[in-house]
Amino acid sequence: MATLYELTDNYQQVLEIAEQLDPKTLKDTLDGINDAIDDKAENTAKVIRELEGDINTLTSEIQRLNERKTALSNNVKRIKEYLQNEMEKVGKTKVKSERFTIGIQNNPPSVRVEDERKIPRDYFTPQEPKLDKTKLKDELKRGKEIDGAELRQKRSLRIK
Repeated sequence: MATLYELTDNYQQVLEIAEQLDPKTLKDTLDGINDAIDDKAENTAKVIRELEGDINTLTSEIQRLNERKTALSNNVKRIKEYLQNEMEKVGKTKVKSERFTIGIQNNPPSVRVEDERKIPRDYFTPQEPKLDKTKLKDELKRGKEIDGAELRQKRSLRIK
């Protein structure tokens, strides 16, 4: 069976020689190619739907696994805090066993900002302006001409 590309090409070729064919032959040929194109399009749509279903299943599974990962990470954090608190209560900073050496140590210093407005501007990083495409699109829709931008209308396939 021919591919969709081949069928489309055949359709175009028949249209190019349309004046050389009698009307009944032209109609029958175009109808036959059209029916084949419809079948191919339907089968292609089935494949698309199947892949979209796979994507939805994977998206759900990724979300479920991310939630599980977050729960496990939170459990690890709470258990570590519990162990540290209990060791500090009894004054232990190190525990050695056959399998583990558990120790409490100082972390590197970190900065905690209490009020960002009080920090001198020298400590801020300048940032490039960011293009507001929504505002730009709204202005273009209203008919404003803006050099360097244009409103573009694209087309896409919908399967219902």
